[in-house]
Amino acid sequence: MTTDTFRIGLMFSSTGPYGSVAGPMLSGALLAVSEVNEMGPVRLDPIVVNPCGNLSRYAALSTQLLSSGITQVVGCYTSSSRKEVIPAFEKYDGMLWYPSHYEGFESSDNVVYTGAAPNQHILPLIDYLMCSHGNRAFCVGSNYIWAWENNRILREVVVARGGTVLAERYLPVGETDFAKTIEAILAAQPSFVFSSLIGVSGYSFIRRLREACVARGIDQPNAMPVASCNLNEPDLIDIGDGAMDGHISSSVYFSSLQTDESRRFVARYAAAYPEKPWASADAEASYIAVKLLAAAMAKAQSDDIGAVRRALADLRLAAPQGDVLVDSETMHLYLTPRIGRSRSDASFDVIREEPAPVRPDPYLVRFCATDCWDSSPSRLRVVS
Repeated sequence: MTTDTFRIGLMFSSTGPYGSVAGPMLSGALLAVSEVNEMGPVRLDPIVVNPCGNLSRYAALSTQLLSSGITQVVGCYTSSSRKEVIPAFEKYDGMLWYPSHYEGFESSDNVVYTGAAPNQHILPLIDYLMCSHGNRAFCVGSNYIWAWENNRILREVVVARGGTVLAERYLPVGETDFAKTIEAILAAQPSFVFSSLIGVSGYSFIRRLREACVARGIDQPNAMPVASCNLNEPDLIDIGDGAMDGHISSSVYFSSLQTDESRRFVARYAAAYPEKPWASADAEASYIAVKLLAAAMAKAQSDDIGAVRRALADLRLAAPQGDVLVDSETMHLYLTPRIGRSRSDASFDVIREEPAPVRPDPYLVRFCATDCWDSSPSRLRVVS
């Protein structure tokens, strides 16, 4: 009995200003490919392309993959790159599997979203911060849609609950000069700093803020913690010793999770990539995308976009984070929100988590800004 082989595209900027994040995404996808090819139910022939973080290259590389006959592509990290390539996927009738947390408020029949939607990352984070640290926020982010939209959501929720957004600062991707921004933060004395900076910008900001606080005798992790929806283990490594601890991250996966599937994933990942063995939520989302894609193609016995979409309906997977389920209405996943606090060994303590996967609400149509997750015993539970 022969096993069907399907070509798929993998498109990640494994080098460039956010290569430390997109590199593990590619690694997670390739790990899943190797497991699928070893255990079935199909075989995958991955074609890897690298836009190098250059936004102008994404559309051309997408067209290159799709015009060669590939219909399924796992890739992109930034929202700007995702939006750049969607027209090509709609033109060629291909499917983009987008494996990153994102800001929501998007609809395309040509995208499957395997990362967290806003109700699975930013809303739990706002609840935690306002309940545990206060209601005065200072926002700093990279100057593109991810930061704009997350700050908009945060602003609406914080203000609706009686809090204040003291300021918003946006800087170019790759910017590392934060002197004026940090002086403004120290002058404002916020309850917390919400960071949607990516790549080297985020690493430099956290280092410089910690240095400035130490110089002034401020206990930064407790006085004004940095909180983020895109801070993970490889990021902590790049932040470096002396500044990687005490930050708050909202995510659906941390590599410190002590489940059987998580331990297996971490061990396989470390064995496959011993030079950079730090598994992360982004790597897991790419891993999940490839596993779900392989299962859907096996069920459909085809890589046709329509057949794969139909096969995806209510598909389940035992993932490192726990069970995930495809929501056929939105083509997003039921995922398990968690809050982590970073440690000096580049790991996270999980301090709060949902008891079960949460239905995706990418358009926040089931959400009221004055709702509080902590007000119901069925919401986030305290872990430690």
